[in-house]
Amino acid sequence: MARQHFLVVAYPGQGHINPARALAARLARATGAHVTLSVAVSAHRRMFPSLAAPDEEVHDADAGGGGISYVPYSDGYDEGFRLFASDGEAAWRHSETFGRVGREAFAGVVDRLAARGRPATCVVYAFLMWWAADVARERGIPRVLYWIQPATMLAVYYHYLHGLEELVTEHAGEPEFTVDMPGLPPMAIRDLPSFFTDLADTRLAAAFHGVRTTIEQLDIDRRSSSKPPMVLVNTVEELELDVLAASFPDLDILPIGPAATSLDGGGAAAAARASHDLYRHDEKGYMEWLAAKPAGSVVYVSLGSMSVVSRRQKEELRRGLAATARPYLWVVRSDDRDDGDGDGDGGGMVVEWCDQVRVLSHGAVGCFVTHCGWNSTLEAVACGAPMVAVPQWSDQDTNARLVAGWGVGVRAATGADRVVEAGELARCVETVMADTEAAAAVRRSSAAWKAKVREAVAEGGSSDRNLKAFLDRIANVA
Repeated sequence: MARQHFLVVAYPGQGHINPARALAARLARATGAHVTLSVAVSAHRRMFPSLAAPDEEVHDADAGGGGISYVPYSDGYDEGFRLFASDGEAAWRHSETFGRVGREAFAGVVDRLAARGRPATCVVYAFLMWWAADVARERGIPRVLYWIQPATMLAVYYHYLHGLEELVTEHAGEPEFTVDMPGLPPMAIRDLPSFFTDLADTRLAAAFHGVRTTIEQLDIDRRSSSKPPMVLVNTVEELELDVLAASFPDLDILPIGPAATSLDGGGAAAAARASHDLYRHDEKGYMEWLAAKPAGSVVYVSLGSMSVVSRRQKEELRRGLAATARPYLWVVRSDDRDDGDGDGDGGGMVVEWCDQVRVLSHGAVGCFVTHCGWNSTLEAVACGAPMVAVPQWSDQDTNARLVAGWGVGVRAATGADRVVEAGELARCVETVMADTEAAAAVRRSSAAWKAKVREAVAEGGSSDRNLKAFLDRIANVA
């Protein structure tokens, strides 16, 4: 494998970069090959703020194997783009520019690497990076889609775009209407992505264009080859066994998750993770604060790296957390703060950003109030942390359904405005943390799934075997 060079390309968001970095590190360690991770300049400059130039290449020799190089591409928005701070026109303009400029810049990255004697032998294009598949195809480079959401979500999108779009759109305003999809249990409209149901928000329509074209790339590869396209999925086989077995007859699906930056606690690995995140980790001693709390007593709250949380929702969260009378650790990003968001009351701590895996792994944490982004969901399962699901948009409603189905948490009820009220939040927290048989059942289920997930990524586990199968197939192609 020494001659291999994996080029992993990801969208410039924290939730996209995290699983890409984790996969890059696993590829470097497992193969001894060189791995290059390419993200947009806007993200690269935040990951490495001390660079002399924002597009300067970085090499991390400590990643193992041949190390990891970071080589950015420009997407036309080198200062960054925030979907929820834009309007629909700006969102569509970003979508068009991202596809056109990003494709051209990434082609330049591929060609420069080849000219330097480091040709890519496999392009791993993550979710939304459809144009990277085009570039690889034009140059005859083997390519594989890296799906960073659950396999259930891939099945939902795939079948929606292959015959069910009209039916779902017709019933978009009926939350309890159910849709039958191959390999999936009946799915209520309320459990499907917000792209399908929030038809008035043109920002979501623009964002969904990237999902649609990602699926179209699979169709192109499926039609042009006698072999089904390979898809690496950031999930665990045991978590989605029925979906994986029945939903993808024309795709070669390899579940290799969880791709978390680390599941091993702290030390040097934690410091390295913090230094490469897009958000500056808070300097408050939150781990020391957790260490002073009783086991299973703390409510950890984080609604993700992208969504804007309304002032009203924050107030409901404050009131709900106060009603539980439990200590809490609450992440409120610096770019999503209102007056009064800086400090918790006497029972809580508010931080701008933190090492989520370390927090979820801590014995003091008894509950995770989460937006159910897939990274957060999978990290919570891997750490055995019971969840209260407060989905905001995109795939999060579907992920919340999975959380409830696995018995590792509950979904909070919200109104049409998606705000969870204080009383409902407090009720849900008590449902998973109280001294009751129902709460104990959630904790037992969380512990059982944690053991299964850790077994999957260990030597000889299902995710370990699937990653090795991918490497064998790529070696034969190359």
